[in-house]
Parts: sequence; structure tokens; C-alpha cells
Amino acid sequence: MDRGDGLGTSRRAVLRAAMVLPLAAACAAPQSGVRPSAPAAPTTTAAPATSAARPPTGEVDRATSGRPEVALTFHGAGDPDLARRVLGTLHDRGAAVTVLAVGTWLQQYPDAAGMVTDLGHELGNHTWSHRDIDAMGERDARVEIERCRDRIAASTGGPGAFFRPSQAQHATPAVRALAAAAGYPTVLSYDVDSRDFTDPGSAAIRRNVAAATAGSVVSLHLGHPGTLAALPGLLDDLAGRGLTPVTATRLFG
Repeated sequence: MDRGDGLGTSRRAVLRAAMVLPLAAACAAPQSGVRPSAPAAPTTTAAPATSAARPPTGEVDRATSGRPEVALTFHGAGDPDLARRVLGTLHDRGAAVTVLAVGTWLQQYPDAAGMVTDLGHELGNHTWSHRDIDAMGERDARVEIERCRDRIAASTGGPGAFFRPSQAQHATPAVRALAAAAGYPTVLSYDVDSRDFTDPGSAAIRRNVAAATAGSVVSLHLGHPGTLAALPGLLDDLAGRGLTPVTATRLFG
């Protein structure tokens, strides 16, 4: 009904279209595979710059784009020479991966962050000391997230792409809220566990990763010789099934 506001018909139509377009875009955002994040407490922490292909908020463990891609994600800790060999093998095979680094590892080995990014891989936050963050009180959990974030920022100029909880596949709503407040709107979980940290041998690691399908996020570790031994065959297995390893940002972008 005309309210007699003095606006012409064409001008009102333009204004209505301007209001509808953002709502339509929001409704079109992907929702599958995301666990809603609990509201974050007010914070003065600056979030990272917005990307044109920003991952969804909350917690993600696999993508639903349908692209024939998987994200190989690595716990970042352990012997740096072994880590360099793992990351170098991936680089030489054209595979880009995401390393969720433990803050104390980055502090102990100041070149570790650069080693990851210089080889074309992506760096993220896996807490400061890899304690059971889901069992911590709010203050201690916040310190675990923010201290690792600050270590990454000191090395790379940014907070890293994702946060992953330590000693847990999934983050509690409280931890997701703390991560969001620290600048990580997306918590990165996984749907395929290689179990390489149990040192089961390269054949077993390959069998476990064979469960990955298009959109999967695979959990692996830098600090285990069996992982390095499994990589050539593991990458061959993925290629044979038409799956390309990409960073988590690419997978969810």
C-alpha cells in the first residue's frame, strides 16, 4: 500500500531490490557439514581480513561442494627435519596441505612457520601446548588459543587460516566461541583419521586414508616416520581415485 512518502515507483523498487539482495546471498550460503557456533563473548581482538571466498563459520569436518578434492591436514610438531621432508615430498608432488601448528613447536623452532608457508602450504592454530582444551576453564583455553595465534602472527604477519582443538576431534561450543573471538570463525575438524600417530606402519596409514572421499578432511601428523613412508603411496592412491589434495581454505572456499 502506498504510504504517501513521496517516493516514485521506480525509486521504491530500487530500494526494495537493494534490501533483498543481501538477504538472498545470505540464504544461499552453504550450511551442510557445519556445526553452529556459540555466540562469541565481546572482544577487542581484531579478526583477520575478509576473503572473497571465506569458509563458513562454526565447525567443519568435510566439504560438500562436490569437487574431487580432499584436505590433508597435519598436526604441526615433532622433529623439524622430518617435518621438512614430509612437507617437501608433498610440495614436490604438487600437493598443498594445511598444517595446524602447536605454538610451543613454533617457538622452539623459529624457522618452522616459514618452512610451512615457503613450500606453499597453509598454517593454522593447534593451541599453544596441546593440552586437552575442551577440559580447560575459559581463561586457560583462551590463553591456549591466543598465545598460539600471536606466535603465528609474529612469524607470518597473520593469525593463520583455521583453529583446531587439541586432544579432541571436535570443539565444545565454549571453545568455538573463544576461537571465533580470537579471529578464527571456522574450527577445522576432520572426518578421516589416518591414525598415523599410533605408528601402525605405512600400509595401515594408507588403508585408513582410503576412507577419504571428495570433500574429506584427513588428519595426519608431521612428526612420525611412518607418515613420511606412507606419503608416496597415499598420494598415488588419491590420484588413482581422481582426488586432488588442496589446502583447507581451498576445500571450503
